[in-house]
Amino acid sequence: MTTMSELQTVLTVPARFRGPEGSANGGWIAGTVAGALHGAGHDSAVEVTLHAPTPLDTELSLHHLANTANLTQGDRLLVEAIPVAEKLGAPAFVPFVDAARAEGGFAGLTAHAFPGCFACGLRAPGDGLRIFPGPVDGTDLVAAGWRVPMTILNEDGTVPDAIVWAALDCASGWAHFRPGEYALLGRITARLHRRVYPGGTYSVVARPTGRQGRKLFAESAVYEVDGTLLASAEAVWITPAQAADPAATRTS
Repeated sequence: MTTMSELQTVLTVPARFRGPEGSANGGWIAGTVAGALHGAGHDSAVEVTLHAPTPLDTELSLHHLANTANLTQGDRLLVEAIPVAEKLGAPAFVPFVDAARAEGGFAGLTAHAFPGCFACGLRAPGDGLRIFPGPVDGTDLVAAGWRVPMTILNEDGTVPDAIVWAALDCASGWAHFRPGEYALLGRITARLHRRVYPGGTYSVVARPTGRQGRKLFAESAVYEVDGTLLASAEAVWITPAQAADPAATRTS
């Protein structure tokens, strides 16, 4: 009889990769935990559930056993990732020029609940990703032209998968949000088909796919300039009770 052994490593999330103040960007931490499943995310889709906000600058435990990866803080489960045999939908391709033009309508430029967010926040160029999805005329899509900074790369010169997950994450939220509105990522299922490279230009596109009570559903994708699909995701967002009340919506 063979007993599988669990692999455990220590993970600390640098403050640079924050989403809401004090916690990790949901897409970035989802992609990081998914990365513990060797090969998953490229060979198949990975479903990541965020059970609780992931704190910054804190030693956390990343566990990998068989087909599951978990991130914990003590006995508290924060994030869980599993590979899934699921074909993901993707919003239609938007050419880079049109995606970049759509950024002018980005709702976060009027009022942003989390202006320090790594992916969609109003951060300095090179510090954050500065992905600002705005509405595409005549469609239900939002899109942004992503100019990948040279300040994020692996040793092999490629962009870490967690960065692509972050791009997919925030874009799907802005498919729903109006100025000042927000929700928190509850689950994201993503598959990365090809690599993204620093200095490259890509179209990030998303569209809403439904709403059920406080749950918001959306799909997102990253495309090369020629329309080749690089990555796609389906996301479920949860609107906190206070955010669901327009009188309580945060605008700064």
